[in-house]
Amino acid sequence: MLVFVFWVVGVALIVTQTTVLEFLPPWLGRPDLVFILVSFIAYRFAWIPGIVLVFVLSWIMDVVAGIYLGLYPLVCLLVFTALKTLTNRNPIKESTYQVPLVGLSYFLAQILFYFINSILLPDMLPEWSWPAALQRTILVVLAAVPLFVLFNGLYEYILKWRLRGKPPR
Repeated sequence: MLVFVFWVVGVALIVTQTTVLEFLPPWLGRPDLVFILVSFIAYRFAWIPGIVLVFVLSWIMDVVAGIYLGLYPLVCLLVFTALKTLTNRNPIKESTYQVPLVGLSYFLAQILFYFINSILLPDMLPEWSWPAALQRTILVVLAAVPLFVLFNGLYEYILKWRLRGKPPR
């Protein structure tokens, strides 16, 4: 049930990102909402359901809006694995490192994505721009704060609803 609900949320975010956010002016920027959901999944879900959910959502995003097929799921799976490994059994309170790690991982994912593209398609590669990369990272961090609150509320509501639905023996 939990995986299905977050799959529906992910599909809604993909639709929003590929349709509604495309009408925003380019100078304003467009946050990567699916990446924020991937980060949340890495923090809250177990390994197997998380990997399946991240792969399916990133694959859908890649098919809908990807230029180079297969790179977005690869980057999302690498980010999921890195975040899951870094935050597994971490004694520090979650709220202190979640959003900064989203920003750091997004910035590193941009660099990795650019590096992979430079190897695969060096003739079609746009110029790297540090200000644009930093602007996109800051935009993702700013969008992650309310989305994490929303995702966390939904996650806890589903867990409580699931516990309330079972009668005691």
